[in-house]
Amino acid sequence: MILQEIPGTFSVCQVRELPSPLPRWSFAAATDGELSLVCRTADAPADAVRRDDGWRAFRAEGVLDFSLIGILARLSAVLAEAGIGLFAVSTYNTDYILTKADQYEAALAALARAGYAVVRQ
Repeated sequence: MILQEIPGTFSVCQVRELPSPLPRWSFAAATDGELSLVCRTADAPADAVRRDDGWRAFRAEGVLDFSLIGILARLSAVLAEAGIGLFAVSTYNTDYILTKADQYEAALAALARAGYAVVRQ
C-alpha cells in the first residue's frame, strides 16, 4: 500500500457550529453530542470550544473499496507498536491518518519498515 504525505499542519477542533463554507482539506463530524472539525491550522476557527494544534497527515493513496478489511487496523498496529498515537479520519474514498508533528517522521519511518511505500510531497 502507498501512503501519501499531505503537506502542512492540522488542528483538531470542537466547535459550536461548523464554518460555512467548510475550508478545503477539512473533515467535519456532527453527532448528537458534538461538532468536530479537522482542518489546516491556518483555517482553524478562532472561536473553537477546544482546539488541539500540531498534527501532520498522510493518506492511503487511491480509492479503497469498502470490501477491504483491516487497513486502519494494520496501520494503527504498526504505529501502536512504535508508541505513536494517531487520529484517523475516513472519507468515502480513503483513510487519513494524523499524528502529532513531533512523532510524524518516526511514524512514517515505522510504516516504511513495515513495508508501506511512503510518497513525500
